[in-house]
Amino acid sequence: MAISYNKLWKLLIDKNMKKKDLQRLSGVSSATISKLGRNENVNTEILQKICTALDCDICDIMEMKTEEKRDQAAPSDKL
Repeated sequence: MAISYNKLWKLLIDKNMKKKDLQRLSGVSSATISKLGRNENVNTEILQKICTALDCDICDIMEMKTEEKRDQAAPSDKL
């Protein structure tokens, strides 16, 4: 499972906000915004600050997605 913050970016668009606006409103650092942009793990305290700033629930800004597994090499037909 992988974390995706695509819902957060869609919410910002809906609220006509930029990442800088979110940073200022929530009090999180630019490094944290960058981590969110790369779908990296962040502290739940940070997610709480973002939810408070945007007046939303955690499920409104993130979701768990299944990771696609790479296909393994096909077995050889030379048996």
